[in-house]
Amino acid sequence: MKYPKGVMPAIITPLNEKGKLLEDSLRKLIDYTINGGVHGLFVLGTTGEFYGIEFEEKRKIFEVALDQANGRVPVYVGASEITTKDCITNVQLAESCGVDGVSVLTPYFITPNQQELKEHFEKIANSTKLPMMLYNNVGRTNVDISPEIVEELAKIDNIVGIKDSSGDMTKMAEYIRRTEDKDFNVFCGRDTMIYGCLCYGGAGSVAATANIIPHIVSGIYNAFQEGDLKKSRELQFKLAPLRLAFKLSSFPGVMKEALRLVGIDPGVSLSPIGGITEPNKEKMIQILKDLEVYQIAK
Repeated sequence: MKYPKGVMPAIITPLNEKGKLLEDSLRKLIDYTINGGVHGLFVLGTTGEFYGIEFEEKRKIFEVALDQANGRVPVYVGASEITTKDCITNVQLAESCGVDGVSVLTPYFITPNQQELKEHFEKIANSTKLPMMLYNNVGRTNVDISPEIVEELAKIDNIVGIKDSSGDMTKMAEYIRRTEDKDFNVFCGRDTMIYGCLCYGGAGSVAATANIIPHIVSGIYNAFQEGDLKKSRELQFKLAPLRLAFKLSSFPGVMKEALRLVGIDPGVSLSPIGGITEPNKEKMIQILKDLEVYQIAK
């Protein structure tokens, strides 16, 4: 069982106007993030626009990511859908491709209760031998996983962790407190809270900003592990302006525009999401210049 830890970028999926993968761009992005020191890859999560990618295109994305990573870091992939049945289909696709693990988001649009959520994740975990991370992003799904249910799910051998994007430090701390005696890792999904998560005993972060500044995001984790808490905190504060700048345009288009300004072509976001206004683009350019990554990958 490969237990994830450290920093994993929530990889952007470079797409053309028809929603097809820009393979060369994905390969370049993977190299850029691995060379920037990340500890794993998180492919086709929310940032990767999983919700609009066709089934066979998902297979191609998994295969390209695995090929380009080439064993340098583990590759976790999103297998999220609304129903249990469709999640299992995606998990089995991922397993057939040879990925290192899967992540499953809470259902969205529907609102299962906590017992239904528990049964949902149990059935998915029982359908695969792969390690599986839960994914809590209540701001986008309006479905929350309680710490009590996470504690129960952590008893299942191949449920190995959770990515928490709630932004609620108390909840994240409860996830950690209730599972610290188990082989279960809690990851921060809110990039501005990585240092805080590590202080509580979290295992790392799945971070969208790690597409753009992988060396800084992975540096927060590395400095913390080395005992240099001052440096870890300083890097966390250095990251903050970029994460806060995500409000300059719509999700996930703003992240793609930032990556384009770094020098990697992300293609387009799936419609109806568009680009960024010129005034806000200038603001993003200045932030990237301050971080010394403007056009760094060109």
